[in-house]
Amino acid sequence: MQEKGLSHLSSFLLGTLLPTLLLLFLASDRLSERLSSISSYHLPSNLTSSGHAAAPASSQQQEEEERFPELAELLPRVATEDRTVIITSVNEAWARPGSLLDLFRESFRIGEGIAPLLNHTLVVALDPGGLRHCRAVHPHCYLVEVKGMNVSAANRFNSRGYLGVVWSKLSIQQRILELGYNYLFTDVDVMWFRNPFRHINLYADLTISCDRYFGKPEDLYNSPNTGFYYAKSNNRTVQMLRHWQAARSRFLPANKHDQQIFGAIKTELAGQLGVRIHFVDTALFGSFCAFPGEVSGSVSTMHANCCMGLDNKMRDLTNIIADWKNYTSMTPADRKSGKAKWTYPINCRHSMGRN
Repeated sequence: MQEKGLSHLSSFLLGTLLPTLLLLFLASDRLSERLSSISSYHLPSNLTSSGHAAAPASSQQQEEEERFPELAELLPRVATEDRTVIITSVNEAWARPGSLLDLFRESFRIGEGIAPLLNHTLVVALDPGGLRHCRAVHPHCYLVEVKGMNVSAANRFNSRGYLGVVWSKLSIQQRILELGYNYLFTDVDVMWFRNPFRHINLYADLTISCDRYFGKPEDLYNSPNTGFYYAKSNNRTVQMLRHWQAARSRFLPANKHDQQIFGAIKTELAGQLGVRIHFVDTALFGSFCAFPGEVSGSVSTMHANCCMGLDNKMRDLTNIIADWKNYTSMTPADRKSGKAKWTYPINCRHSMGRN
């Protein structure tokens, strides 16, 4: 009798337990499917997990790798910890001994604690002669050769060679953004004296210097200077570089340089693409276009724009370097007294240019 009762109890337990086990099995199987789908989820192809823009896929990516060979391997050696690269570009005339590249590098060495930033600077050579001179003095050089025109000489403002130089910089900048690196582009005729990164707006996509600054950093009426600007790597800035280059064909005459086109489309970039642009006061990023009188405690860079001719730039920038050395040799009291003056760029002013 007792054995029969146990048998009925066993049958009852099995009858209730089997459906429960089956439900658990099916649930665990569906859970596995969900976990599998979560683990296989990937970000959109144009974003990395850090929010940076990533390289295009498949054939386009292969094409870009062939166009800029070994760039992806070079950038980690140059970039800062936050994946930022300083970029400048040179041709043979600007890179030869005693020319602009030497002055540019000297400004880092005599600046306030910025010499280490040279290790994070990529010098883009636009011709083999520029590459050869660069490699003689700098550890990070990269060739992006401009074909079909003479870019090696000290080309006059808005000449065909000059336009080849200024437009060529945008293609490698776009590729750097696509690879997930921020960049700070600086013309080689910009002298660095203090760390400009302290003036970079982290909220903005683009922080840019000005020829004319009207008091508000978000004001699109400011006159931008594309010889010195910082771009954050994201989808908006990648689209900005594409839009900027494509816009060149929309404006006549055809001999407009990149800065003129940027000025013409800056409202499109902000409105249509949502690019957040931050303009920087000329008191911080100085220039020959808005030349200051005194050497201040706030200036980070000085740009020899509004100037035509390599010889004119060299003479006036040599004076600027000497002015800075004089300023740094003064006592703190003399610095504050206003005794330190920039030498007026008389050679560049006579040239009446915008370069």
